Amino acid sequence: MSKHNIVIVGGGFGGIKAALELSHDHRFKVILISDHDDFRVYPTLFHVSTGGSHRVASIPLTEIFVSKSVNVVIDTVTDIDKVGHTVTTKSGETFTYEAVIFGLGVMTNYFGISGLSEFSYGIKTLSDAEELKAHLHKQLCTDRQYDLNYVVIGGGPTGVELAGALPHYIKTIAKHQGLKKRKVHVDLIEAAPRLVPRMPKDISRAITRNLRKQGVKIYTKTAVQAQTADALMVGGKPIRSHTVIWTAGVANSPFFKDHDFQIARNGKVRVDQFLQAEPGIYVIGDNADTPYSGMAQTALYDGKFVAQNLQRIASSQTPEPYKAKKPIYVLPAGPKWAAVLWGKVRIFGWLGWTLRSLADLMLYHDYLPVNKATSRWAAMNDQEDYCPHCGNEMAKLKYLSGEQ
Repeated sequence: MSKHNIVIVGGGFGGIKAALELSHDHRFKVILISDHDDFRVYPTLFHVSTGGSHRVASIPLTEIFVSKSVNVVIDTVTDIDKVGHTVTTKSGETFTYEAVIFGLGVMTNYFGISGLSEFSYGIKTLSDAEELKAHLHKQLCTDRQYDLNYVVIGGGPTGVELAGALPHYIKTIAKHQGLKKRKVHVDLIEAAPRLVPRMPKDISRAITRNLRKQGVKIYTKTAVQAQTADALMVGGKPIRSHTVIWTAGVANSPFFKDHDFQIARNGKVRVDQFLQAEPGIYVIGDNADTPYSGMAQTALYDGKFVAQNLQRIASSQTPEPYKAKKPIYVLPAGPKWAAVLWGKVRIFGWLGWTLRSLADLMLYHDYLPVNKATSRWAAMNDQEDYCPHCGNEMAKLKYLSGEQ
């Protein structure tokens, strides 16, 4: 029997989940096209940038798809022929599909603010996180001084997580470098009236209180105007800093606009009740205009949903309509502290942090066998014991342990 050709474009949460679901069904020939050879676990990048092991944020695709009937192609899709049912890659290869699933993820958006792309740091990729970590060490190891201000732009989940981790990590590096103790100035800037503005107000208030306990200075209703090599312009006044981290904005992949997909006002792709942009062309995760787009849990859910519908179609069954599933929100905001929104249930503090740890374990288990998932999860406690800038060994970092 001939197999159904399924092409998956994008090696993120949704694309890999769809590939894994279909890999167990002999009726499908699955090709996964990704522009990088690893799966990047974006929710853990703040951990890497503040001393955590890189193993928690990067899993080789060969480790995920070992012994699986998925053909992994490291390349970039540059064109789609919607009539001829083919996609073409940057290297010139053409792949025929009966169904194609797009999960391309998003890209950084600086909203045209002068200087940000040149002078700010980010934590969108593993290399970004490692670059930020090396910069922090260079200041304290080689320059032997603290920055005047450490500025995080964006009060969403990523900004909150990073701002909560930075004060303790900077103090830890300074201690191991033998620097004199001093107050660490971490600023968190958000344009909206409150932090995590998409969350309920009580969650926002609890996160704000805990960040302030860590010494984080919070600016809300504050727009960034420009950045230079030495300062960030905010409200017409400069904040002196050589450490500005941008976490505030993302934009959809330009691939969709360039290839005449229908785009919603929020910049995401319009999809039907089966997550199709057009018949046989599925768009999932961050790229799709769905209620909870932008969450890793949503991308996982979307990938599994599309895979199961393709299996129903292959069995001559009617596909199920999409029903958006509200994610469980878990937001770390300091050492051993997290806020959890689980339906109507709120959980704060150490118990919230514990639930986040268990959620990380479940995430790894979605992609790896139990033993490998547990090993990756255990690496959350593996910290760097050397300076990534000069290579000198350091005492073991007690990351977010609450010890000063």
